[in-house]
Amino acid sequence: MGIRGEVFSSKLNTEKRTYFFNIKENRKGDHFLNLVESAKHGEEGFERRSIIVYEEDLDDFVKEFTRAIDFMKKNR
Repeated sequence: MGIRGEVFSSKLNTEKRTYFFNIKENRKGDHFLNLVESAKHGEEGFERRSIIVYEEDLDDFVKEFTRAIDFMKKNR
């Protein structure tokens, strides 16, 4: 297990933001998805936003996430 319970981590860099996709394990051994967006804020700082999706909610989360993406693609 890695830093702060991380068992998997990937990163996507874009021009304005960085996204982190982290799978973490809590003390009980349960896994959860931690999505983090980091963007430059001012000259020296960064602003971070995070959302946690628990393993038992993951299938429903992915389903609704996919619906939202499909809507965006169809309604550009």
